[in-house]
Amino acid sequence: MKLDLLAIAPHPDDVELTSGGTMLKMAQAGYRTGILDLTRGETGTRGTPETRLREAERAGKLLGAKVRRNLGLPDAHLEVNDQYKAAIAEVIREFEPRTVILPYWEGRHPDHYTAARLGYEACFVAGLKNYALGGEAFRPHKIVYAAAYADVRPTFAVDITAQYEGRRRAILAYASQFRPPKKERRTKVALPLDKLEERMSMQSRQYGSMIGVKYAEGFVVKEILRVDDVVQMPVRSM
Repeated sequence: MKLDLLAIAPHPDDVELTSGGTMLKMAQAGYRTGILDLTRGETGTRGTPETRLREAERAGKLLGAKVRRNLGLPDAHLEVNDQYKAAIAEVIREFEPRTVILPYWEGRHPDHYTAARLGYEACFVAGLKNYALGGEAFRPHKIVYAAAYADVRPTFAVDITAQYEGRRRAILAYASQFRPPKKERRTKVALPLDKLEERMSMQSRQYGSMIGVKYAEGFVVKEILRVDDVVQMPVRSM
């Protein structure tokens, strides 16, 4: 199966939190979408890897993803090396996505910014004909970075107002993370995920206000965006 859009993230639930509305919107538009989780999130305080895999499968279906795969790389031990790059690059060659969503290249969690570099380099080497990989050489046309989790001004934002509730259902499919029993909430370590779903909703409202809609998800690109019609550009200047 060839994909139009592939989202790559280090942990199950990262795609839902950072770009779930966009993934759902693109699936509803008829595009073939997929999700690649790099780890099983096994070092997380809550839930088990097996539970998170089941939750990820359900969440992926709620987002309309045609395929969801987990590479099983070591959680909290991601690093940029040839082995991990090759594993991602082989998926790139298999699904040939036109567009790839990666995490932003800076962040609190080392796995997030490492996944950004891993994903970028994997997309590049996937296009090298003589690089030792299975499948035929292929390189995505576009790479965009999810602005969520980062204090950065998006290059563009996607209106997800109609997809907001669907995204929220996909996020809350991770009951082990966001709806745990009270006894599992007691920990000496402050868990940012206790308020993460709320924070992502607030950020979606913030991005939405930037483009004149209720909810949006922000993205960053490194290259200049091309605009062919400057008369019909959306978002008011004043």
